[in-house]
This record gives sequence, structure tokens and C-alpha cells, in this order.
Amino acid sequence: MSKMPTLASNRSKTDSNPQSGDTSDSVVSPNDWSVLRQFTDARIALGSTGISLPTHQMLAFQRDHALARDAVHTPLDAASLAENLKSLSPTGEVTCLHSRASTREEYLKRPDFGRRLSDESLKKLKPLKGEFDLALTVVDGLSSLAVATQAEPFLHALRALLDEDAQSWNLAPLTICEQGRVAVGDEIAEKLGARMVLVLIGERPGLSSPDSMGLYLTHAPKVGLTDESRNCISNVRGAGLPPKIAAKKAFALMQEARRLSLSGVDLKDRSSGETDALTSTQTFLTKP
Repeated sequence: MSKMPTLASNRSKTDSNPQSGDTSDSVVSPNDWSVLRQFTDARIALGSTGISLPTHQMLAFQRDHALARDAVHTPLDAASLAENLKSLSPTGEVTCLHSRASTREEYLKRPDFGRRLSDESLKKLKPLKGEFDLALTVVDGLSSLAVATQAEPFLHALRALLDEDAQSWNLAPLTICEQGRVAVGDEIAEKLGARMVLVLIGERPGLSSPDSMGLYLTHAPKVGLTDESRNCISNVRGAGLPPKIAAKKAFALMQEARRLSLSGVDLKDRSSGETDALTSTQTFLTKP
């Protein structure tokens, strides 16, 4: 007399390949939308086991949640990043700064502290003041992983575009700020004497994007500006907007901001890189 297959044996077949998304086993009810999963990292068409998620999908959720938490709480290795970015600074040196938030806990509880520089950092900037067209600053934000992985390739691509531009750009010394929010870039640029600032910052991690970097452009930066004064390019990462394409979009915005002497809601992104970015993203997601 043959033995009936057990639930455990069926589950082991279903969960043998957590990444495959295979719901062909009789224990897991498939979802008609499963074909759409090749186009997005969003959690759709996961299937079900009774009224619950399949085991491998629950484990994947817990893994991604842990990665997102790690992205928020892992400190940025500013010294190592500064060493890697030296060749991209016009002075050959990178100045490491810190916000008024002394700890990560304080940073998360007091966003206002992350928007202003510490007194020691203000002293560091004083001898660097000049008259610059653009200040570039890297800020850890809510994902140190994002800037640790995306800042260098983005800056390489952007510097190439700036160097090739017929209108020369006088760049301020490159800076890195720990425990910073977007608005800290305004104070950095104001103290450096820059007419424009581009902030590279780690974005709040999602469950499929712990390494996403954002770009914020502000013309005539000064302390106290709010978000309507800035232009944002988000989701800069390999599986989102690739750094090279993000650099082209940022450069196009910077040229317009310089020509029109404005940024924010009055400055529109008219670059042609959006279609290229979408095509690149879809190609990445549909790779076998």
C-alpha cells in the first residue's frame, strides 16, 4: 500500500527554489498576475497557501525587511568613501562633515538636527569659501549603502559631462556629510559660496530597494529653503535609474538652472533620458 504524500513533502518541493516564484505545486494557489512579476520588484502575484503566503515568500519578505533596516542603521564609512572620491574633487581632497545630530538615534528622532551642520563642520568650511558655480555633496541620509555604492559611478559620469561642457564649471571642493538630511546641502553650499548645489543622498529604503540614492538640485541655496525650491531625481541604482543616465538628467537640469537662474517647481526636466532609463530598467528586470 503506497504512502500518501505529506504536507511537509509538498512544502519542500514548493520551497526548494525561493527565488523562482514557482507556484505549480498543488499546495500553493497560483495568481493570474504572475506574468507581471518580470516587470517589477513590487510584491505582486505571490500566490497563497490557504489564506497565508507561501513559506519562501514570507522568508523573502523577512530578508528584505532586514536589509532595509540594515541600510538605515549601518554607519557610513566616510573615510573610505572620501579616499575613493579624491580624484573627483577639484582640489584632490574631500572634506568630511557632520550634522548637528551626534548619533544615529538622535538623527532619526530629530530631523531638524540633520538639516544643519555641527559647529566643528562650519569651521572646516570657512577656509574653503570662494566663488563657485556648483557644490557637490554626498550625504548618508537614510541609506549609507546607497551612497557607498552609487555615489562614485554617478560622480564619474557627471564629472565627464561637466568637463566636456562648453561653458566651464567652477566646482567647489567635494564634501561628505554624515547624519545629514537633504537641506544640509543648502548650508554647505552657502558656506562654500556656491551658486548651486547637488546633494547625493541615501533614500529611505524600500523592501526591494535598500540601495536607492536620490539627487536634489538647488539654485541659490541658503539655510531655510524648503522642498519647492529643489528638483529631485530619485531611485538612482542599477535596478532603477542607472547612475550614467541619472548623471545626464542631472546635468540637463543643472544647465537649465544655470541659464534661468532658478530651480524647484519652476524648473522642468526636459531631458530625453527618461525613455532610455525605462528601457534600461526593463532590460535589467527581464534578464534570465
